[in-house]
Amino acid sequence: MSRTAAPAGLRAADFERVLAQRPCARTEHFVLHHLSAAKEGAAGELSTPATNASDGLVDEPLRFGLVIPKRHARRAVTRSLIKRQGRHAFQRGAAGLRAGDWVLRLRSPFPVAQFPSAASHALRTAVHGELATLFLAAASGARR
Repeated sequence: MSRTAAPAGLRAADFERVLAQRPCARTEHFVLHHLSAAKEGAAGELSTPATNASDGLVDEPLRFGLVIPKRHARRAVTRSLIKRQGRHAFQRGAAGLRAGDWVLRLRSPFPVAQFPSAASHALRTAVHGELATLFLAAASGARR
């Protein structure tokens, strides 16, 4: 199983928990939120004796979700383009990211006057550039 493959997708409650965190990176149009992988387990004593083995996660999964509101991207073609670019940017930058849940949110619309076509090459290039900057900032741990 690859590091970016998730056993289960993000659910509504997971999105709420991640979006409640302060953004770890932001650009003009996007915000990236992160929630570290919690060590979930039953409280109390273990039924097996403690060992010297590592207590960390074996594969440290990364889970990714997108929030692309219709009020910021009216056309379905534009929302699909942003989602595809977002997933691709996440997969490219996954090696440098910490384990846990990640949510990419579109926080402001791209200007229609500058990008009149719903899926133009110019829009694709602009989205790609912003997402590359965003995930680079997240991987370096810089707050913007």
